[in-house]
Amino acid sequence: MNGTTYWMIQRLQTQCFVALNVTTDFVNGLLKSIDREAPAMADNEKVQDRSKEFRHSAKPTRRQLLGEAGGAAALGTTLLVPAPWQAVFGQAKSYKVGTLQPLSGAAAAGGKTALVGLQMAVDRINKSGGINERLVELIVADDESKPDVGRRKAEKLVVEDNIDVHVGGFLSNLCLACMPIWDEHKIVNMISVCLDTTITTSICGRYTFRPFDYAPAQAVAFSPYLVNKLGKRWHIVYADYAWGQSTQTTYAEQIKKAGGQIVGTTGIPLGTADMTPFLSKITGDFDGLLGIFFGKDGVTIGNQVFDLGLTRKYKWAGDGAIAESTNLPALGNKIEGFVGINRYIPVSDEPLNTTAHKKFFDEAVTRLKQIDSSGPLPDRYVQSNFEAMNALKLGMQKSGFRGREDTPKLIEALEGLEMKEGDDFPQGDKTLRKEDHQAFLREFIFNIKDGKHRILEVVSKEKTIFPSACTFA
Repeated sequence: MNGTTYWMIQRLQTQCFVALNVTTDFVNGLLKSIDREAPAMADNEKVQDRSKEFRHSAKPTRRQLLGEAGGAAALGTTLLVPAPWQAVFGQAKSYKVGTLQPLSGAAAAGGKTALVGLQMAVDRINKSGGINERLVELIVADDESKPDVGRRKAEKLVVEDNIDVHVGGFLSNLCLACMPIWDEHKIVNMISVCLDTTITTSICGRYTFRPFDYAPAQAVAFSPYLVNKLGKRWHIVYADYAWGQSTQTTYAEQIKKAGGQIVGTTGIPLGTADMTPFLSKITGDFDGLLGIFFGKDGVTIGNQVFDLGLTRKYKWAGDGAIAESTNLPALGNKIEGFVGINRYIPVSDEPLNTTAHKKFFDEAVTRLKQIDSSGPLPDRYVQSNFEAMNALKLGMQKSGFRGREDTPKLIEALEGLEMKEGDDFPQGDKTLRKEDHQAFLREFIFNIKDGKHRILEVVSKEKTIFPSACTFA
């Protein structure tokens, strides 16, 4: 093969195959060019046979485009190099990155935006040449928002799909159900959404990392504001499952430490469409109502506490997931005045007025519009999935990761990882603590005014630190 053909192949390998608009006509045009160069090869007949193989492989399979996620094409899938082309071009075997996401069921809305962020990161990595000169193959599995389904899909990712690492996890009860699988098979599990406190405390595992905040860090950052600026006496209403339970416990502790008082708590089962039987029992003399909900339940609680007059009687505050950008259209003016805390809000105010954040924001808006014509702004699920994949990339580069056999090296590289604000981490600097694999980062205290997020305070990552409670087996 002469130099011209080799150059063409390298360009195709590193740029064209990872783009979503690669067409059969384009590939066939390249093949004709290669055929013209073929006489310079020692064995012209073999080149002709291989050109036929190219044409046969030009149409990617549904599996290559979608993994296991039906309908995921609308989210912007990554086009991968089929095996026959890899052999011809001498391309190294791609890394297989598995991801469990709730693309159906109770958490489907959040799962779909989460997948947008992950695919943004994978596409960007591949377009820049991959990790350690190897492309990333994203294998998507729909956990259907059910722990039993999630465990089964996780086993399949490990045993049948032979993934090298896992990035994902949305619902905390699914993350907890699947952690033993990653431990058993010694696969690094980079969580991208799950917030349950026990994941990096009492049930911490050597193979699991959380490159974003958790409830104790949020509570440490938010409780002084709640007590000193909104009121001393609080009633907590929360989603009654793993994440909500552990989060309300943590907030109760931190509000008391800040000099406040908890007058009562109300748990509401996940997916409850009519919360009024629970909310109507909340009465008494106290200052504020603190909500811990997300997704569709965040919309339900936001609308129904307003309809019952609770937001006129009490201060209304809580986890930022209630007022995610993707929830605001359904909440309308009923969420006006809500005060929350979040690791990410879609604004361009300082300190998010950076070039890196603008690039992330603009691309996320474009991709989200492909799955929602209303054009929602990016939420924390887009952000944390995007940055989780980039954190894993740094660890893989640092450790020279080749596959599962290098998992110990990858763990060592990730422990204590410093992530600096920039194109990989537009949210800001982060530290992935060695002792418990928990990250710490800055938090945003905000309110909703005129239907938009407005930053009230920025809490530095150093002021969110919570002591480690993890002891690895």
